[in-house]
Amino acid sequence: MILIVAAVLVVLWLLGFLAFHVTAFAIHLLLIAAVIAVIAHFAMGGRTRHSRL
Repeated sequence: MILIVAAVLVVLWLLGFLAFHVTAFAIHLLLIAAVIAVIAHFAMGGRTRHSRL
């Protein structure tokens, strides 16, 4: 779940960087949020896995 959020944030960052020319501050906030989401995913990865039926 967190990895999906990170992927979406990276895509939004790329779109903002390449297409929409959003301010540099907002672009870097998206990138930082994506990096934090990836780190959180790997840090909590072993504890949050649930088996689905």
